[in-house]
Amino acid sequence: MMDVMFTHFNRSKTRNIASRRNSGSTLTQDRKIAARQRGFSLLELMITLTLGLIISGAIIQVLVSSSVTNKLNQAVSQVQESGRFIMSRLSKEFYEVGRYDLITANVDASVDNVAESAYIQNNPIAVPGDFINSVALGSVQTTSGGNDKLVVSLLATNDCTGNRHGYPVDTEFHVVNHYFVVGNELKCAGFDGRVLRGLKSQTVSPVTVTLLDNIESFQIQFGVSGSVATSQGQAVTYVTADQIENLRALNQQVVSLRWALMLKSYQNEVRQTNAQKFALLNEAAKTMDTAHYYQVFSKTLALRNMKNFVRSSR
Repeated sequence: MMDVMFTHFNRSKTRNIASRRNSGSTLTQDRKIAARQRGFSLLELMITLTLGLIISGAIIQVLVSSSVTNKLNQAVSQVQESGRFIMSRLSKEFYEVGRYDLITANVDASVDNVAESAYIQNNPIAVPGDFINSVALGSVQTTSGGNDKLVVSLLATNDCTGNRHGYPVDTEFHVVNHYFVVGNELKCAGFDGRVLRGLKSQTVSPVTVTLLDNIESFQIQFGVSGSVATSQGQAVTYVTADQIENLRALNQQVVSLRWALMLKSYQNEVRQTNAQKFALLNEAAKTMDTAHYYQVFSKTLALRNMKNFVRSSR
């Protein structure tokens, strides 16, 4: 009897121990599950948000920098393309300044060609007072950093606008081209030099065309030879338009041109860090804004026709 009771007690004890072990194991598992299901703490959330903001800011900065660089590259490309175009065109037109060919050219003979030749070769650069029918027309050196004006004479079949002024095709005549800036546009007006000199009546009206826009500054200097009696046709000094008339009296001739153009970009979304200064030829330096891209193009060109004229006049 005692043995049966002892056996039953042991079994009950064993079941209680096993039950307590199972209960402890279940509690431990519940705690682990609860730990795994717990959300982020406030500190962890703040760290995560801070890192996210830093990464987002870096990405935005890269995108903004890329956009600014792209706009600047577009502005540089546009200005350089425009600069190459206008410098090439002006070079071709200026190269013929002072030209007069009495031998091979098909010159209109309605006026005295010998006298006309002498006039053009001695006055390749016109100044105010040269033309009886347009006294104000001529090359001008402006003040206070303004844009200069250039007026040239040559023999050609048409002026800078393509106007033949009523002459037959392939017939050459005294062409006068006037280069100037209005607003921010470089323009050219073409004239019949014979009309300007009062040698004939005007039958076709002069035309003005725009050569290029976004011009910020246009400046001109003139390379002048020594006295024609001894010169080899080389420029010994560079002067402005207001000095040409006095040098003519000393028998000195313009044998080269030096010009400079400042162009600016179309877009005003360019953002440069520092404002740049530019000085064109004899002009004082100008500080430009940071919302555009600016570039200066300049060139010095020998007037071959004038060099040959000076050499042959010794």
